[in-house]
This record gives sequence, C-alpha cells and structure tokens, in this order.
Amino acid sequence: MEEEHRGPAEDERVAARAGLLPEEQVAGSDDPDAQAEVILEDSDVRQADRDAAPDAVVEHRQSEDTVEPPP
Repeated sequence: MEEEHRGPAEDERVAARAGLLPEEQVAGSDDPDAQAEVILEDSDVRQADRDAAPDAVVEHRQSEDTVEPPP
C-alpha cells in the first residue's frame, strides 16, 4: 500500500493495527506501521477473494460424501 493512496480512514486503520500483539512484542518489529500495512493489505486481498489464502480450498461436501453409507 503506497503512502500517497492512503486516506485518513486508512491511516487510522493502520495506526490501530500497528499496536503490536503480545507475540509480536516478544519478536519485536523494526517498523510496526509498515508491518501493519502489509498485514492489512493481505487481509483485504483475502477478504475480496476467499481463495487467495494459501491452502484455502473450500470443499463442499454432504455428510454422505465423507463416509461409507451403511449396508
């Protein structure tokens, strides 16, 4: 996400996400704002296209498709 394309709402969104989670605090971050931008951009892509996430194959099965029917 490029700086010039961000508006006030996006700035607030990035600032809110830039607050590190406990596990992120332990690992540390050189640039929490840049990290937040990348995380939110990835989230936006996944929200727009549910198949964009790695290994995000949704299988639509019926219960009878998953087990052998009784004799």
